[in-house]
Amino acid sequence: MQPEIINNLLIALSVSPENVPLRIQVAEMMLQEKMYEEASKQFAEILNKKYGHVASQLGLAECYFHLKKFSAALVIYEQLRNELSTADKARLIKCLIKENSIEQAIEEYQKLLAIKPDFKDDEIDSILRMSSSASGEDDDFDLDEAEEFFMEKPDTKFADVGGMQKVKDEISIKIIQPLTNPELYKAFGKKIGGGILLYGPPGCGKTFIAKATAGEINAKFINIGLHDILDMWIGNSEKNLHEIFELARRNAPCVLFFDEVDAMGASRSELKQSAMRHVINQFLAEMDGVGSNNEGVLILAATNAPWSVDGAFRRPGRFDRIIFVEPPDETARQEILKSLLVEKPVGEIDTKKVAAATNDYSGADLKAIIDIAVEDKLRESMRVGSIQPINTKDLLNAAKQHKATTLEWFASARNYALYANESGLYDDILKYLKIRR
Repeated sequence: MQPEIINNLLIALSVSPENVPLRIQVAEMMLQEKMYEEASKQFAEILNKKYGHVASQLGLAECYFHLKKFSAALVIYEQLRNELSTADKARLIKCLIKENSIEQAIEEYQKLLAIKPDFKDDEIDSILRMSSSASGEDDDFDLDEAEEFFMEKPDTKFADVGGMQKVKDEISIKIIQPLTNPELYKAFGKKIGGGILLYGPPGCGKTFIAKATAGEINAKFINIGLHDILDMWIGNSEKNLHEIFELARRNAPCVLFFDEVDAMGASRSELKQSAMRHVINQFLAEMDGVGSNNEGVLILAATNAPWSVDGAFRRPGRFDRIIFVEPPDETARQEILKSLLVEKPVGEIDTKKVAAATNDYSGADLKAIIDIAVEDKLRESMRVGSIQPINTKDLLNAAKQHKATTLEWFASARNYALYANESGLYDDILKYLKIRR
């Protein structure tokens, strides 16, 4: 609903449509009230009558930005580059990001920081990853600090992971056995190292099994996300990636785990910005051990979207083992439920019955239904004044409230498995879905 003052001004404007100052006042008030569509029409009308009016051009650009017409906003901001306020420059950078012009966005961001070093914007910073260079600090990657920050020594073992026997067997033959039987593998000319790509729906334990792999062989574990590598300054991301691999090489045997690797290993042909292609090429060179020795560096990666990972990552010597991590089966669901219920007030719980009712549920989904049951029991306990234990019925009711999140993933994966599976890469998905090709 339009504020009354704007309505009154619109009435006045209808009587005097050529009154440009009045129309400017109306447009600016509409912009303040976040009436972007209406304000854009008023600014456009002003520019028809008073071409080149800078304030109206900037007002129109701001409307376009909020209406997600980023290309149109960019055209105006580019024309008025010397007239932009700090807020306009921030919107310009965000438009460039939305249009995937990342290198240009970085360039504009550097210019803005040079003028206003204390400028901060959570959205821009989270995407362009403002580094220590931006604040004038030393941007060298400190290996000693990185070792303390990234590295851990897990005590989780395969026995702590419910189900996933096929995955454990694959990891064992590729990673664990070469370390426990080095002479045998050496006789067959097999090096200790290499890569495994784990894929499947989210929440099914890909990170947990990676950590358990390190615990199984008493190795160091480095868990890396894309945000740990990417740096807004060109060239620094590749340097960070190299130093992380160097950290793993210094601490071999070491399990180097890359989560959501599809964000880094996206098909190079699909990337508009060359900066990210350079990062991918650096990753491939590090995996190949160009100029370095990767003996004992065990690389695991996880992805929810294997179809988005560049095919070059799957060549021999890189991620040459690609393993489907499916939702836990019924037996594994029972084990997960039991472990999640430890140290919680429980009554009679038939985990077999709950497991049977939660087909396709991931480990994260099972945790979610327990959280729902716990919250219900907390409310009941506060109402009656004593601790009320969780029982089978509570978990079954919670399962009705929280559906399996893996189903959405399988809806997409099914199409890839049926229509983009010439190499048989996704046969395990078809097998899980009981689909015959």
